[in-house]
Amino acid sequence: MVAKYLQHENPPPEILVFVDLPDGELDETGKGILSEASRLANTLGCSWAALCFDAATDQAIEGFSPYGTARVTLIEAPDGICDSLEAQGNLIALAASKLEARLLLLPHNDLGGALAPILASAWKSALFTEAIAYSGDNDTLKLTRSILGAQVAESKIWNSRNPLVLTINPRVLSAVVMPSMRHTKVQIERWQPSVPTAAGLTRIIQRIPPDPQTVDVSEAEVIISAGLGCNEKTFAQVEELTRLLNASLGVTRPVYDLGFAGFERMVGQTGKTVAPRLYLALGISGSMHHLGGIKDSRQIVSVNIDPKVPIFPNSDEGFVADLRDVLPLLIERVKAATGGAA
Repeated sequence: MVAKYLQHENPPPEILVFVDLPDGELDETGKGILSEASRLANTLGCSWAALCFDAATDQAIEGFSPYGTARVTLIEAPDGICDSLEAQGNLIALAASKLEARLLLLPHNDLGGALAPILASAWKSALFTEAIAYSGDNDTLKLTRSILGAQVAESKIWNSRNPLVLTINPRVLSAVVMPSMRHTKVQIERWQPSVPTAAGLTRIIQRIPPDPQTVDVSEAEVIISAGLGCNEKTFAQVEELTRLLNASLGVTRPVYDLGFAGFERMVGQTGKTVAPRLYLALGISGSMHHLGGIKDSRQIVSVNIDPKVPIFPNSDEGFVADLRDVLPLLIERVKAATGGAA
């Protein structure tokens, strides 16, 4: 039904947001980029639509409605399309041209970051990646991102004369449905390319899930972090707990200085800035630099023996307790639930 756009029976969407649907379902990143598309369209005062491959389930499409998604175009792609980034990029770029979009929006996750340069090349567009903020009006858009280890903010202006591929840093994405977003009935349209899609020069042959014990802490989904309230014995128990719960280990600067863990595990503004689904802070007082590095965490739970430490007001849940008492009991409870396996 792309012909509707080409014949202008309906106005073409000026913003097209690509939504990846793992296993056909809408995940938190997908919801976040839909929410961002709605806000961006409001900033520019223009229309927007979503684009995804045709593996989407009916339940996934229903999840688009709360974000004000009026249209979803499903690309009828050949089997194995997800194993070729070049093929995906060429199809998305071709669909964006057919739909007469002028801005293509993606999250800067593994897939979005890999697709962005392919899309910019195939679509002959400008490219701006990992945006953390934007402002503007109908004619211009000021885009900002962090560079040099998040120490400097870089801004550029897009004047809308040429198409733009824009990726958003996942840390600023939020799946929250804002009051300004009107619930819509989604119009589904299908598009099939008129020419066969080349598989590309590279192909994904295997997908290996990340190991929480070795994954970069800035990419971790669940982090258990140890502070100066941990001694050598309790720190060993924290390490055991991370293994049992398949979580990633984090430490504060004082713990790193003690030599308990390497710099790559240090969380905070002088280490790694993190944004996990869950951040469990054990024996961490909450210095300004540490809090600045964990502020984007979706949920912060802290345990400390001192009820007056600054991390408590910055936590979703806080428990006043001694780690020497808590950790053995917690490990025992986890082992009982899992049989001692991770």
